[in-house]
Amino acid sequence: MTEIERKFLVAEVPADLGPGATIRQGYLAVDGPTEVRIRSIDDRCALTVKGGHGIERAEVELDLERTRFDELWNLTQDRRIDKVRHRIALDTDVAGRADVAEVDVYAGALGGLVVVEVEFASRGDAAAFAVPGWFGRELTDEPGWSNAALAASGRPA
Repeated sequence: MTEIERKFLVAEVPADLGPGATIRQGYLAVDGPTEVRIRSIDDRCALTVKGGHGIERAEVELDLERTRFDELWNLTQDRRIDKVRHRIALDTDVAGRADVAEVDVYAGALGGLVVVEVEFASRGDAAAFAVPGWFGRELTDEPGWSNAALAASGRPA
């Protein structure tokens, strides 16, 4: 599967984010543009392999039993992130499709960091996206801002 996504540093956090999903994410391996991670979102666990950089990346996700997640979690030491993900509906676009912004509020060593991601069906949709005013600087192609990089090295200077 291919993921087409743009990522931004939030300039102004919306007043009411509402409830969110708690995410624990750890990286088993990162080799150039390929990363293998495990993730727990509330009660669901998954192993994901991503390949590539920037706006369009290959992504394969497999469900993982909680016991397997717990066993693998020990292998992610020093390559972890904790965050709460909030989903916010954006204005409906001309095609009648409502875009959803995923606002990630980081905790732990990355506390205070808030980013927003939007996934698209095509590169054309991504290019035509009207960026809301509360979004900040685009991070999509900036090195150091992927979750794998944040987990390993912290927030870029």
